[in-house]
Amino acid sequence: MSFRVNTNVAAMNALRNVSQSAGEFNKSITRLSTGLRINTAADDPAGLIISENFRAQLSGIDQAVRNSQDAINYAKTAEGALDEVNRLLRDARGLAVAAGNTGTLSSSAIQANQSQLSSIVSSITRIAQTTQFGTKKLLDGSSGVSASVTAGTLAGAINLGGQFAGAAVTSNTSVVATLTQAATQASVTGVAATLGQAVGAGSFSLNGVAFTTSSTTTGQQVIDQINAAQGQTGVAASFNGTAIVLNSTSYGSTSRIDLADANGIVRAGGAGSTSATGANALATVQVGTATALFTSSQNGNDGLTLSDADGNTIKLTSAGNVTASVQNQTLGQVIVGNSSFQIGANAGQSTNLSLGNFAASQLGGGVVSGLNLSNLDITTATGASNALKVIDAAVDQVSKSRGQIGSFQRNVLESNIRSLGTARENLAATESTIRDTDVAAEMTNFTKLQILQQAGMSVLSQANSAPQAVLNLLRG
Repeated sequence: MSFRVNTNVAAMNALRNVSQSAGEFNKSITRLSTGLRINTAADDPAGLIISENFRAQLSGIDQAVRNSQDAINYAKTAEGALDEVNRLLRDARGLAVAAGNTGTLSSSAIQANQSQLSSIVSSITRIAQTTQFGTKKLLDGSSGVSASVTAGTLAGAINLGGQFAGAAVTSNTSVVATLTQAATQASVTGVAATLGQAVGAGSFSLNGVAFTTSSTTTGQQVIDQINAAQGQTGVAASFNGTAIVLNSTSYGSTSRIDLADANGIVRAGGAGSTSATGANALATVQVGTATALFTSSQNGNDGLTLSDADGNTIKLTSAGNVTASVQNQTLGQVIVGNSSFQIGANAGQSTNLSLGNFAASQLGGGVVSGLNLSNLDITTATGASNALKVIDAAVDQVSKSRGQIGSFQRNVLESNIRSLGTARENLAATESTIRDTDVAAEMTNFTKLQILQQAGMSVLSQANSAPQAVLNLLRG
């Protein structure tokens, strides 16, 4: 056995173990104070990945439940309005039955019935035209407007709402576009250069990002520097055979190149500054018989997304950003009356509700030639008889629609909410098992670490004092 003063191995060992205990003690405190077993990725990397995926699913389920509840309110709004239409139709049928009693009614009484029927018809059309959920009209035939791209090489996406050119879109039709001006990128032709030759020492900036060159920097190296910083500048560099060319990576008036060159490294004409901007695309778009102007100056930072005053958008592809390619060109199709609801946490988990046009002119047709609810005449016995047939058909039409809405609400949406609730509960339980702290087990671990830390500090104190035994030898 040897005795040393300079190196106290026992104390070093005690210190190492105390440090480990202190580190685990601090982790235990963190787990108990947050209630989470995984507080950082280092606590359990694999568990963190699984837990975050579960959390993303839980967030999606929560939103899907809210979407389903919104859809229920949407359906209730439509069904409530149709309930009032049913009430008006019952009143209209009573008038038609009364008008058929020509043996007892005077001409003025029959005319009064006709006037009241006309008022009912106007009210039904008003309900159809004004019933809204937020800003979306439900019963005028424009609900659930969607557009799909049919010319995929020319357009990447079409987003069309219920309004176009200031009016409601109420029938299936096509989207026809004529591009009158293509979007352009900002472009600057720089100094004449040879790729392998040095450009000289100096500095320049592109859109506020500084670049420096040395006396040996070549034209190719300058191009490479600029392209490496595209994410910061939004500018790409190329060589056209004689000069360096700068182009913005985006299109439209929001794309810009601001070149400040103190030494004439890139700028044609020597030291100074040059600025350039792109141009917006312009197009006239026809949906049905309506036409609207679309421009990329709104709602699109890439210059290829065109929009109109109603917020409808068309995203052109690079191939579609050519005026010769888009001339009276059908880009997509519009389908109305089929509202889509995202009721699941994942892609493709959606459902649809079809709502038609419930204006008086669209009700009761087909049972009596040439007649519908909007043009009934009950001033004659024959007219009253025909009116009964048309009104009965309208009642059946509205009632069936209400039944479809009710079935959608009860068997799809409400059922989906219950199903999502169960799924969320079990998914949250699984995520909790991975992520949350078992407080009882962690408290046991905390107590152990607390004792170890206290014992370690005591042992460390003893180990630090052990070399003092050597003093006895020195005294001898």
